Amino acid sequence: MTIQLDRRAFLRVTAVSGAMVLTMPRGAIAAIDGAAADIGLHIRLTPDNRLTIRTATTEIGQGTNTSIPMLIVEELDFPFDRTSVQNMVPPIRRTAEGRIESQVFAGGAGGSTAIAASYDAARQTGAIARNLLMQEAAARWSVPIGELTTADGFVVHVASKRRLAYGALAGGAAGRPVPTGPLPLKPRSEHKLIGTSQKQKEARAIVTGERLFGIDQTMPGMLHAVMLRAPVLDASIAKVDDSAARAVPGVRHVIRLPAIAPDSGFRNRPLAEGVAVVADSRWAALKGREALIVEWAGGATAENSDERIAAAWADLVAGKGHRVSQTGDVDAAFSAAAKVVEARYDAPMVAHAPMEPQNTLAHVTAEGATVITPTQQPVGVAGTVADVLGIPIEKVKVVTVRCGGGFGRRLYTDMVAEAALIAKAVGVPVKLVWTRECDMATDLYRPGGAHRFRAAIDAGGTLTGWDHGIASQSRRYRSAPDQGIASLATSEVAIHDHPGALVPNRRYDYVPIDSAAPRGAWRAPGHNINGWTMQAFLDEVAEAAGQDPLAFRLAMLGEARDLPYETHGGPIFSTGRMAAVLRLAAAKGDWGKPLPKGSGRGIAGHFSFGSYVAHVVQVTMKPGGAFSVDRVTSGIDCGIVVNPNGVAMQNEGAINDALSTALGQAITIRGGQVEQSNFADYPMMRIDRAATLVETHIVPSDAPPRGMGEPSLPPFTAALTNAIHAASGKRIRSLPIGEQLA
Repeated sequence: MTIQLDRRAFLRVTAVSGAMVLTMPRGAIAAIDGAAADIGLHIRLTPDNRLTIRTATTEIGQGTNTSIPMLIVEELDFPFDRTSVQNMVPPIRRTAEGRIESQVFAGGAGGSTAIAASYDAARQTGAIARNLLMQEAAARWSVPIGELTTADGFVVHVASKRRLAYGALAGGAAGRPVPTGPLPLKPRSEHKLIGTSQKQKEARAIVTGERLFGIDQTMPGMLHAVMLRAPVLDASIAKVDDSAARAVPGVRHVIRLPAIAPDSGFRNRPLAEGVAVVADSRWAALKGREALIVEWAGGATAENSDERIAAAWADLVAGKGHRVSQTGDVDAAFSAAAKVVEARYDAPMVAHAPMEPQNTLAHVTAEGATVITPTQQPVGVAGTVADVLGIPIEKVKVVTVRCGGGFGRRLYTDMVAEAALIAKAVGVPVKLVWTRECDMATDLYRPGGAHRFRAAIDAGGTLTGWDHGIASQSRRYRSAPDQGIASLATSEVAIHDHPGALVPNRRYDYVPIDSAAPRGAWRAPGHNINGWTMQAFLDEVAEAAGQDPLAFRLAMLGEARDLPYETHGGPIFSTGRMAAVLRLAAAKGDWGKPLPKGSGRGIAGHFSFGSYVAHVVQVTMKPGGAFSVDRVTSGIDCGIVVNPNGVAMQNEGAINDALSTALGQAITIRGGQVEQSNFADYPMMRIDRAATLVETHIVPSDAPPRGMGEPSLPPFTAALTNAIHAASGKRIRSLPIGEQLA
């Protein structure tokens, strides 16, 4: 995605007071807040020459509140250590075609796109502001702008040895004419900031408790709300007796919320029926909820995930799956094979389980609605609120705050819809916070399922046939309007991902598993399971061929070439770039060097979201089947790197997220109920199981920048299970690993 910065967008000069954004016309003198002056929407300068960058991009731990300001400051030519960052309220509008859009660049976070989407627009923002400052200095000194340059926050006239601080020029610069076309940007050879490691701007505020998250937000006179939902999936309310709940001291309201069908605002997430309890305090609301007597009707009471997976697997083996794709003569390849390798891999549904439960603070008045929420998509929040309240989107103000985790869950806006409806009903600000149990049982789970692999190997040890079948609960949960099997398969089947895409004879089948459990995007959607299963099975194929796993992969990749890649992260897949990260990880990770008995290394690489990542994982087996992850060595090519420290942080976070998930996390359904409720039965990894050492090695690249929030996760579990096999001889084909090694 590329976002262009036009003159109109830059000229929206704003002043921020609390949560209010005021738009000023072109040519207006900058808004003055005390001694501060604004140039455009994103830049504020003070007379003591300090800079504040306003950004609307969601900060969810991926470091955008550091890296996007780096892009602006690079072109602005200002000291980064004198720069602070502030979240802004993004102006959102509905176009004449009915599309909802933000009027600033990179207003959300999802699909590892924030840097890629901001790279040109953010730099252009800095370049335009620098030009306006130089215009102002040229006018004051009565010299041509061509005689001026800038250095570290000053406009400099070398001939007369004069200089003026940006802060002294900002007020006048804001009223200067904006250039009519894009300005030239610095060549990479002149970058001083981009490509250097910078600490996260918000790190100190977070560890000291100064930085507030969504759950910390308040409004004067606000009430607190909690939700009660059916224990059984898809159940509806038959009867509510709220007399005891209303008698609890502090309880003000009990509100029955209707089911709402999927729409664009919910990103196809239906809002189930439920009962909200609103009180003076969260404690009172929780006690009121305990006192509710609700009779539930219907629901998926007979659902059992194991039985449905078994039935789908039988269809897959029997050849009853939907043929998604076929290339070459697969049957002939298997008939002529010297060896055929077959395996089944199983992965469960998993929850997002962010440390900060879902929450929204909403206030609805006759003038409009204000929502304060930790979200990955402010535009979607605005659309949801406008839809459920029936008001113009221009009357919705979305205040984004730091997210305490999300991993795709905060792309959805069901909790926002609930908060808006409750706030409208009670007429005062309402802070809705889901309990952990509510969050766990009302998630949009990563689909699970079973993968059937068959590989044909010829007499020379070459992989000639690839047969991959998937039985899965598609993440296109109740998508509208197309719920056809082809649509379901699109988000699950890895037809464009290597290694299968490199095999001349290949086919992919799909069997849907129906489930009432909501499903959605979980970190690296589609790739998170496919990256593990394909790369783990590829190790089995290499072993059957009698070849080293790295050498086998490199031989498959062959000479460097670009192949079409028709999904997110494309349009091409480079075999050369994939081979380079594999070689880098192997070289830095001591691939092939001897290890003590009971230790082993595994390797895997995967392409997703435009980035290439390979890991070498080293493990040591412990008594009783436990193991330690002693070392992870990563090779990464994500194009141009803005902040190498940020890349390392995202790599480390994704590795430990994947490890935590692989060790013991699974969502299971019995009798129509999600069995897990909290971290006691959905365990997060403790620090003693984390990877002891993670080394991040980056391939220098001139390719356009791509994301790092997700690409490190898919290949890690494969490298891990491959390492476990190398250390113990045990193949892990089912997640979570749990007690399989005991």
